[in-house]
Amino acid sequence: MSVTVASLGFPRIGPRRELKTTLERYWSGKSDQGALLAVAADLRARTWARQKELGVDHVPSSDFSFYDHVLDTSVMVGAVPAVYGWTRGPVDLDTYFAMARGAQGEAHADCSHCCTHKVVDVPAAEMTKWFDTNYHYLVPEFSTGQAFALSSTKIVDEFLEAKAQGIHTRPVLLGPVTYIRLGKSQAGEVSREELLCAVLPVYEEVLRRLSTAGADWVQIDEPCLVLDLTHEDRTLLATAYGALAEAAPAVKLMLTTYFGGLGDNLDTAVALPVAGLHIDLIRAPEQLDAVLAKAPKELALSLGVVDGRNVWRTDLEKILAVVEPVARARDIVLAPSCSLLHTPIDLAQETTLDEDVRRWLAFAVQKLEELSTLARALNGGRDGVAEALAASSAAAAARKTSPKIHDAAVAARLAAADAALARRGAAFPARRELQVRALGLPAFPTTTIGSFPQTEEVRKARAAHGKGMMTDADYGAFLREETARTVRWQEEIGLDVLVHGEFERNDMVQYFGERLSGFIFTKHSWVQSYGSRCVRPPILFGDVSRPKPMTVAWWSYAQGLTDKPMKGMLTGPVTILNWSFVRDDVTREQACRQIALAIRDEVVDLEKAGAKVIQIDEAALREGLPLRRSDWQQYLGWAVESFRIASSGVADATQIHTHMCYSEFNDIIAAIGSMDADVISIETARSKMELLSAFAEYRYPAEIGPGVYDIHSPRVPAVEEMTDLLAAARSRLSTEQLWVNPDCGLKTRKWPETRAALVNMVAAAKQVREVA
Repeated sequence: MSVTVASLGFPRIGPRRELKTTLERYWSGKSDQGALLAVAADLRARTWARQKELGVDHVPSSDFSFYDHVLDTSVMVGAVPAVYGWTRGPVDLDTYFAMARGAQGEAHADCSHCCTHKVVDVPAAEMTKWFDTNYHYLVPEFSTGQAFALSSTKIVDEFLEAKAQGIHTRPVLLGPVTYIRLGKSQAGEVSREELLCAVLPVYEEVLRRLSTAGADWVQIDEPCLVLDLTHEDRTLLATAYGALAEAAPAVKLMLTTYFGGLGDNLDTAVALPVAGLHIDLIRAPEQLDAVLAKAPKELALSLGVVDGRNVWRTDLEKILAVVEPVARARDIVLAPSCSLLHTPIDLAQETTLDEDVRRWLAFAVQKLEELSTLARALNGGRDGVAEALAASSAAAAARKTSPKIHDAAVAARLAAADAALARRGAAFPARRELQVRALGLPAFPTTTIGSFPQTEEVRKARAAHGKGMMTDADYGAFLREETARTVRWQEEIGLDVLVHGEFERNDMVQYFGERLSGFIFTKHSWVQSYGSRCVRPPILFGDVSRPKPMTVAWWSYAQGLTDKPMKGMLTGPVTILNWSFVRDDVTREQACRQIALAIRDEVVDLEKAGAKVIQIDEAALREGLPLRRSDWQQYLGWAVESFRIASSGVADATQIHTHMCYSEFNDIIAAIGSMDADVISIETARSKMELLSAFAEYRYPAEIGPGVYDIHSPRVPAVEEMTDLLAAARSRLSTEQLWVNPDCGLKTRKWPETRAALVNMVAAAKQVREVA
């Protein structure tokens, strides 16, 4: 029996975020399409070569994307909404980026991008979270009578590109059933069966072209197989793979599942006419025995034994004990649990980490090295990799016993916590009366979500301070001036509840993690969130507490500049948890409650300093929802209670806000109501207020700020566009409930568009007040 190694996908951004840099230069007009394509080709070539050098037998291709792999699939099948002006044929980059980011401007002939500018003023496509990760994908949009046609040969082109470099790859394709499930219909309901039947010929053509190009295996991702599926869904899977198996018999399909276990979909999966099946043994290790019992001997099994979503080093001896019996009985492929898109690239770049913690970590490169070590041990015996196995075991043992992980005071406080910590003094109606008197706000009060543009000057100052090239005093003076200018400008345009702009913060999670115990931070360990947006998630390795106040001084300074209410801005415990690489030696619930108690301390101190409005962002609450409905209640129970622990230490007159973005709320609206926030702001611009239906049907009792413009796009919406959205909001909710705000924070935007958009937003609010 033989063991081979597969990579299911590798980070796209480059070791030094080369993709981010070249994309942003292209978007700003500082470079042309040729430069963008050249950087992308170089990144792909280096990535393929590196994986081969690391011992990967099945190197993926077409896992690279300029923005998002779901958008790539929409472009491949020609699912381009009419608003983008596409008239069939190959989809050009202008159309691609218009779908991703929106477009605004005048058509002209002398564009430095050498583009046609067929689209000049369109919004971006809707964006939401990829299953339960912090990666964002562009939602496919379908219409009645949807037609599909092969409109991009990217997957074939990149296979041939690698082949020309002497590397035979396994192309990666998002499966048709998952793709259809991820989309939405804008004009009437379109059945999944109808859509699948229409799109399958494109998939069949792609497989035929790959076969002609010389591909022998294709990785086809169907993560929908770990969800709750209906009989109809299972029938669609059978239909799809029956057709694909006949389309290109010479191409073997590796059906890839991840983010959970197959569960009651196992019979469906093993019955499909595919040559291989990948299963996630990190999220669902218990499924191995059931899969082995039902998988035909001729079905190639790919075992996800290294965590593709976290940064902890694998205990290789523990994995060998699991897979050795399997390897003796059949050929297997060892792989990460999912694409390594969700991990940083290379631990070797981190030269300043605490050495003990560093020994416990593995990034994408190290995870492929681990898989190679496991394969060598299984194919040739442990003696050949004895040193690597010993190092793995030593790291696992050291981590378990390290005094850096456990804090007796944190454990004692957690044990003493009771239900009263999660309760406000009075119910919302009584609190609202007190808050109305305390704040004196007009109808449709205006505010922003928190951050303002982090300009090049802000980033340069932060970098200079970090390198010791700017003194603490000079950096503090610079930040105070940025804050004062932003507060004055908010007053000038007439915003009702102000924010200080968060110029001192590098990231909404990192800023807090750097001030809490139990976290450690990297210098170069970037992970893609969407497009060119990259984050460096904190690594939560130990017990959490708050040594001292984190935001009070900056809030006090900003409030001292104005008579208007200044929001205290915090990130909530669930979001800090879900946007960090979380320790795996305690439950997520336990880790979240520790963070909640730390944030509670900050909330109480902000109120003592005089804050009347405190926002605790929980952008990632929906993101952490388990993929199986049967697991929801347990998660929502401790997630909601954690938020309430953080927010319930204040008086009834203190207004608690929260913010959520890019989430479907219908299924969890009761849990959102249970959070008992006084005001919730949500993303609704891209969905045209569609998400408010859940709040209306639930009869959500508190106040809501539905976003009236999309901050992930550079376009500036007109006043009329915002008033139309507010009219749509008023048709669903009462006037007394509504706030007016952007979809999300403005950190990534530029000042000219921000100024123009917020001026329009304030004008829209005034117009709506006049007719209310």
